[in-house]
Amino acid sequence: MSLVQPTPPPVVTPRAIHRRQGNGNSNSNSNSNSNNGGSSNNGGSSNNGGSNSNGGSTSNSQRGSTSSTSVISIPITAPAGGISFTQPAQTAAASFFKIAEGELVTFGWNFTSLFITPTALTVRAFCSDNGNTYNVGPTDGVIPGTATQVVWDIFSYQQAHPTQPLIVASYTLQVMDAHGLNEAAAPGRFAPNTGMKFALYSPQPYTPLSQWQGCVGCSGALPNSIAHPFWVSMIITFMAMLLGGFGIFRRR
Repeated sequence: MSLVQPTPPPVVTPRAIHRRQGNGNSNSNSNSNSNNGGSSNNGGSSNNGGSNSNGGSTSNSQRGSTSSTSVISIPITAPAGGISFTQPAQTAAASFFKIAEGELVTFGWNFTSLFITPTALTVRAFCSDNGNTYNVGPTDGVIPGTATQVVWDIFSYQQAHPTQPLIVASYTLQVMDAHGLNEAAAPGRFAPNTGMKFALYSPQPYTPLSQWQGCVGCSGALPNSIAHPFWVSMIITFMAMLLGGFGIFRRR
């Protein structure tokens, strides 16, 4: 009877152990993948994950498109917006301004019932005597929409515009936004204003007293009127009545 000898276990060399440990080490595989040019394509597939970042940019775009914007609600019953003049006071009588060096004209106002502030305002002066329109203010008539006054140097304007000078006359101040002077009134929105009337005048040059001739055209008017036959007859009649009455009272 022969005995079967058991097969001895394989001898594991240190190199085999190292290989087995290397196969089992996932970090080592990752490193080998990073060294593998083909696995860089897998890294490229990770760029597909990078495409998620594109998706992230899409998300950013969506966030930008859906960002909240302020919406102004204007009641339909709200009155039209506009301005109310505070300087000079808007009265029935027109204000007079002198065209002279150093004379500044200030127009001031308050906003009323305004829900939407205009970007800019245009201020002009219209003269019906010659049909001309003049820009008011130092910036050719255009001021910020939040401005509450404009200062006009009319003498400087006169010097800078010799072909279209200001004349001695009455003017209408026109204040409007970008929609123009003919914009229909709407609730809460700026409505054009043409309620301010004013007048410009030029002072007369100085005349020495020695050269002053008094009221031209009226110095000879009084003697001529007195010499009129009607007035002569009236004076004679009055004197006759006065003397006759005095004689009657004296007799009594």
